[in-house]
Amino acid sequence: MKYFPLIWAGLWRKRVRTCLTALSIVVAFSLFGIMHGVTAGLDAAIEGLTQETRLMTQSRINIIEPLPIAVLPQMESIDGVEYVVPYGYFGGYYQEPRNQINTGAVYIDEFLEMYPEFVLPKDQLEAMMRTRTGAIVGRDLAERFEWKIGDRIPLGSTIWTQRDGSSTWELDVVGIWESRDEGLPADDVYFHYDYFDESRSFGRGTVAVFMTKIRDASRAVEIGQKIDALFANSPNETITQNERDFTRAQIAQIGDINFFVNAIVGAVLFTLLFLTGNTMMQSVRERIPELAVLKTYGYPDAAVSGLVVAESLILCGVAALAGLAIAAVAFPSVFRAMGVLAMPLPGVVVAAGLAIAALLALVSALPPAWRAQRLSIVDALAGR
Repeated sequence: MKYFPLIWAGLWRKRVRTCLTALSIVVAFSLFGIMHGVTAGLDAAIEGLTQETRLMTQSRINIIEPLPIAVLPQMESIDGVEYVVPYGYFGGYYQEPRNQINTGAVYIDEFLEMYPEFVLPKDQLEAMMRTRTGAIVGRDLAERFEWKIGDRIPLGSTIWTQRDGSSTWELDVVGIWESRDEGLPADDVYFHYDYFDESRSFGRGTVAVFMTKIRDASRAVEIGQKIDALFANSPNETITQNERDFTRAQIAQIGDINFFVNAIVGAVLFTLLFLTGNTMMQSVRERIPELAVLKTYGYPDAAVSGLVVAESLILCGVAALAGLAIAAVAFPSVFRAMGVLAMPLPGVVVAAGLAIAALLALVSALPPAWRAQRLSIVDALAGR
């Protein structure tokens, strides 16, 4: 601590330059925290919210290619399968297409049994089973549009029309489900597959995805292969994955998010390396006589170069910590805006950020510290 006044004086010798450099580091590490936090948070959400005992079967071409529901009994007869739930993708919206709503047509009772994280009161489930045009809506969605039990809501579909040619489907709200995890948004609508299938003007007898509940996760690959074998050599060949891999595959269709994040953050940090390195070089160059005086007072070469390294560590460390703190504050809002899950910034991202800041400081300080260590007192005081 006895050297701290010297370090502090060195940092504040050019206050404007130090503040601007620190601000650049703050912005860079805020970006690092948010972008890497998103990828790390998505991985954590997928790990926490998906189960390997749930298999998803879709067309090998893409998810919108229909599959025949007639195969469902054969799928349920496979050893190790508990039950199968069809999922009809509805492509729903409310009032206008920009109000997209994730709406699915399913076997309600088996769907809720497969997803115990969805909580629906027993009397509302009974009402749902009695109501052909019934629908259960998520709590968040109900509050957003001020829906309540007993309302009849008109949902538009960007895909499906009814037999009378209308693309507006009127559903009766008979239940409002909530998520067992408070951080998971409850903003989906589910209604009866049978009503959906009987009422649509085309595509009857088909589904978008089969969701299969199996007893033993260790048999997921084996059972998935047996399911795909039922569709082999047909116009509807399938690919079956556990829910975790299925979700990752859907996200991967957007693009290689990790590559884009690493490329952007890498470019920013590489630029930052030159910025901080230049700042430290200028700082040492301006203080050559002062460093020479320190050596005349008996400061060893290692101590003088250590002062330079310490300045760099404090500058990069404090600024990076401030940037990561900003990212931690903003991170839950970013995830909530994505409609995924509000969660704190993963600790591994903070640790990685601090490690990178330390590395950045050491690399930036290396040339000026080397120069300070090899400094000749006579030449420095002579201005050579």
